Amino acid sequence: RWLRQHEYVEKLNMHSILSVSAGQEQLLIELLVTHAKIPVLIGELISVEIWKHKIFPVLCRLEDFKPRSTFPIYVVLQHEASIINLLETVFFFKEICESAEDSILDLIDYCHRKLILLVARSTKAREATSAELSAEHLASPSSMQAGPVPPQELQKQAEVMEFEISLKALSVLRFITDQVDSLPLGALTRMLNTHNVPCLLVELVEHCPWSFWEAGNLKKFENGTWHMVPPEDQVKMTKLDGQVWLALLNLLLSIKCQHKYCYDGFNRSQLLKLRAFLTDVLIDQLPNLVEMQRFLSYLAVTEPAPPKKDIIIEQVPVIWDHILKKNSGKWEAIAKYQVKHAFSPTEEELKLQARRWAQTYSLDMMEALATDKPRCRVCGVEAAKRCSRCRNEWYCTRACQVQHWQKHKPACNLMA
Repeated sequence: RWLRQHEYVEKLNMHSILSVSAGQEQLLIELLVTHAKIPVLIGELISVEIWKHKIFPVLCRLEDFKPRSTFPIYVVLQHEASIINLLETVFFFKEICESAEDSILDLIDYCHRKLILLVARSTKAREATSAELSAEHLASPSSMQAGPVPPQELQKQAEVMEFEISLKALSVLRFITDQVDSLPLGALTRMLNTHNVPCLLVELVEHCPWSFWEAGNLKKFENGTWHMVPPEDQVKMTKLDGQVWLALLNLLLSIKCQHKYCYDGFNRSQLLKLRAFLTDVLIDQLPNLVEMQRFLSYLAVTEPAPPKKDIIIEQVPVIWDHILKKNSGKWEAIAKYQVKHAFSPTEEELKLQARRWAQTYSLDMMEALATDKPRCRVCGVEAAKRCSRCRNEWYCTRACQVQHWQKHKPACNLMA
């Protein structure tokens, strides 16, 4: 039942990308709003996040857990990525943001947790991610079906996915800030006072976890991969940079936010760090930053009045706490139950799920979504040949296909 739900989410995710790309998103938005699906998706997102924190580590520690295939576990890890990608696609629209209602507080908390992970990333972690993303054994439906993967490898794959999920959460948070005037009062309080999101965004501007220097070359993470930036493009603003600056513009220049935010000594000193980054080159790329520059100049010479302390009952998110309280002390028992009933499928069940997965990721759909030409599974160059049995893997020459056959054979047999 849960796997069917995951298939529906995957199909909805792909449909949303195609609809928005074609400018035909209105029907999709109406369906999500009318059937109140956004709060459901947010609840599912946080459930999987808790599963990754509480259940997944227990599974990796179980000595007697040696599944025939780790594909079912990969599906759960992928579920969070699919939902946050769907939310990133649709939260651009005001109606979607408003339809979240009180669950927007839970989504804000979720995004805050992911931004904390981004801020905490060290240079070493970024370099590791760069290597992992280019590795051949990186998680994919076909490779995961080929056989069991050691727990350490599963955890490494989860960490790589976590980085991309966190970047998606940054985009979702920026879209939420676009609607500050229509958000519930509790949502603003959560972002500005509880989590101090403006200062967190300043940290992202300072440390920029999606770029790093290696051997004198600048590498940036864009469109799911790390790539070398040529010298002439090193000052060019990326999409991720733009998301941070736009979120800061929304939070700092909104009159509603200015009246609620506390400009104490620490917050002022953090925000004033932004002046060093507001160069002419940056402002040329995002002219709205001129207003930010003026605001910071004003902030440097004045001391804004403290926010009024209104006597109100503050709204708080409930999904995370509810799940934790309901399952407190049961995590190991839940993990063992899932090992028996969910993560130890028979050969026939694996074949059935592989066929369903192949139908979900139909070739026409995948090719419509792809922005780049297919690459050889072995050497990574542009490929024109495809496995004739499963039609899932690409190769540049027959020699590469023969070289990869022993690894690909188990997955090919499942999906063919």
